[in-house]
Amino acid sequence: MNIAHLLRRSGEVHADRPALWVGDKVRLDYRSLARRAAGLAGFLSRRRGVMPGDRVLIFASNVPEYLEALHAIYWAGAASVPVNCKLHAKELSHVLDDAEPRIVLASVDMVDAALEAGATSTRLLVLGSPEYNQALAEESGVLEPRHPDDLASLFYTSGTTGRPKGVMQTHRNLLAMTSCYFSDVDDVQALDAMVYAAPMSHGAGLYNFSHVLRGARHVVPASGGFDPAELLALSRSIGRLTFFAAPTMVRRLVRHLELEGGDALGIKTIVYGGGPMYVEDIKAALRVIGPRLVQIYGQGETPMTITALSREHLADAAHPRWEQRAASVGVVQSQVELRVADANDESVPTGEVGEILVRGETVMAGYWRSADASIAALNGGWLHTGDLGFLDEEGFLTLRDRSKDLIISGGSNIYPREVEEVLLAHPAVTEVAVVGQRDAEWGEVVAAFVVLDKKRPVEANELDAWCLQNLARFKRPKTYRFVDGLPKSGYGKILKTSLRQQLDGSGL
Repeated sequence: MNIAHLLRRSGEVHADRPALWVGDKVRLDYRSLARRAAGLAGFLSRRRGVMPGDRVLIFASNVPEYLEALHAIYWAGAASVPVNCKLHAKELSHVLDDAEPRIVLASVDMVDAALEAGATSTRLLVLGSPEYNQALAEESGVLEPRHPDDLASLFYTSGTTGRPKGVMQTHRNLLAMTSCYFSDVDDVQALDAMVYAAPMSHGAGLYNFSHVLRGARHVVPASGGFDPAELLALSRSIGRLTFFAAPTMVRRLVRHLELEGGDALGIKTIVYGGGPMYVEDIKAALRVIGPRLVQIYGQGETPMTITALSREHLADAAHPRWEQRAASVGVVQSQVELRVADANDESVPTGEVGEILVRGETVMAGYWRSADASIAALNGGWLHTGDLGFLDEEGFLTLRDRSKDLIISGGSNIYPREVEEVLLAHPAVTEVAVVGQRDAEWGEVVAAFVVLDKKRPVEANELDAWCLQNLARFKRPKTYRFVDGLPKSGYGKILKTSLRQQLDGSGL
């Protein structure tokens, strides 16, 4: 089934419900949203030659047209190529060469970057332009039938190790992901409002499907991004907000509420993921925001769907294993199988660290035009995530780190997250990232990049003493670098590759 069927259905069944808001103003109802997507699909097919199976790239910031453009691509039977608008022109150029999109849809603010990357003006359609608005009025395109295993989206990995690879997400994958949202993350009702405060090209945008299916509301902030004050104002004027957030965004919201006051009563659910959320941060968020948090763990290769840590588990502070649960990423989602394996792909005992392997309806078809990488990643029918972790006796999965982030010092394995958790518990530390630094004697030693609370200066020797109180001696950092901020990707992930490169060139 073509996933665009969800919008067509809501355009009929929930025709008069408000669908799209810009800030606190209603822009479109579901009848209009579906009609515009169908008209744009007709334009793409008849005027721009987009055929079923073609790729259409979206290079756009969070703009009101994003949602209708995305569904128009599916409606026409094509595959979306959603690209983070913060990519460098060289990175975008690689995606353009690799995906070979028939057409590029760009927001006004991204046009120059798209042209610089090699998107010719003849295959560029600017969202919101006069031509685009005329395209919306075209005769509706036919909702192209698609097989569940046909390509729906080509999602390019972040490329922290080499060039990004195109993850082939099928209609089956996205439909299964949508089903998992209801069973494992959150229910959706008509008055709920999905707010796109994080990039719609990534996790935030993927959650549009569950809200389209239920005829719920979609809100594009006037700023187009994440601003705590704006978000809280929307929570008061619109209410029942749900949004996807990287842990850094949750921390910013908590700090804003602590400094400025106010409450989070108009927020229904914050789904967080995309990086580690440390226990101290979870405690602060629950104290300030309340029981509104749900954690998900997933990858582009199995979008948003490996495990989930429910609001009930997070809110159950009286549970004797609450801290261990809060430090985990929850339990396996309902349409996914999961096991932890050793280097020979043999399952390891409960409590033992290994690589996380996943299979199920949500797992990608493979990597675009990369047979060798697909075979390696899907060896034996299981997705090899590259993440290390362990399962406890109750089925909760705790991540250690990416296998590439594991530090091996003097033959001993050191998991950066374990060290980061300890450092973040220090009252002067607001952010931290731990990486391995090459060392002639030990192979690697532990290095910590630390962001301090400006009101609470601290010296390296105090942090070292703190670590010695809470960690085995061999795990403590050998060097501390105090920085004003940590390098992050456009969607909030700490770029540890950049930190390692700083160390390699520093002579420390």
